Amino acid sequence: MSGSSRIKGRSALNASIVRSSIPSAVDAMVLNIRGLISEGRLGVGDNLPTERELCDRFQASRNTVREAMRIMKAYGIVSVRPKIGAIIVDDRMERALDLFSFDTLDISRRTFNDIQGFRKFIEVGSVDTIFEQMRPDDIAEMRDINEQLRVAGSIPAASEVDFRFHLRLVTILDNRAICDVYRIMKPVIIRIMERAKELRDFTTDTYEQHAAVVDALAARDRIRYQYALQSHLHVGVKAFQDPEKSAPA
Repeated sequence: MSGSSRIKGRSALNASIVRSSIPSAVDAMVLNIRGLISEGRLGVGDNLPTERELCDRFQASRNTVREAMRIMKAYGIVSVRPKIGAIIVDDRMERALDLFSFDTLDISRRTFNDIQGFRKFIEVGSVDTIFEQMRPDDIAEMRDINEQLRVAGSIPAASEVDFRFHLRLVTILDNRAICDVYRIMKPVIIRIMERAKELRDFTTDTYEQHAAVVDALAARDRIRYQYALQSHLHVGVKAFQDPEKSAPA
């Protein structure tokens, strides 16, 4: 490869890296809404501007505003109610956003490994407590949730079901702190799920992996449970970029 070709190739890669670091329209809208809350000194029970007002104020599309509100709802900051609009429901969760302020739309392999490693520590590492505390209704509810993957009509819908399955699993631990942390991490976990899988992956592979986990729980087979869940959590790692390997020479 000639010197000029290498320079052009490196320039294109650098431009791509710069573009990936630019916040998306949805990320920018989340920051705008957070700004409205802090600058307006809004608290629990206060209303946010309407969807149309947010579109006009920040020159954003309706889809962008709706996706931003979906993220805010996932963090438990706002609740959208019919004929009332978006209401702030818990300003303590606003501070929790700062704990996960990295770009949830551009997740690196390091972030994937960190998040999934944490989940493995909780979901796989707590096997003894889970087996001690689980009840027949826990297993039945997890099967019911998993069945909803079969009829999920979109990747966001399937991701919500996937998250609910794992949240239901950790509720067996009967530890509110762990459940709260999972809820705080939900937007990042959802991003990982959405990026790593196609819809058909949710309705077939993910469904079968979940089923294997529940079957192992029902059989009280610790080794089988740990293997099935650990393998499941590692699926999709190839979908995430390794920053060290992608950095320009």
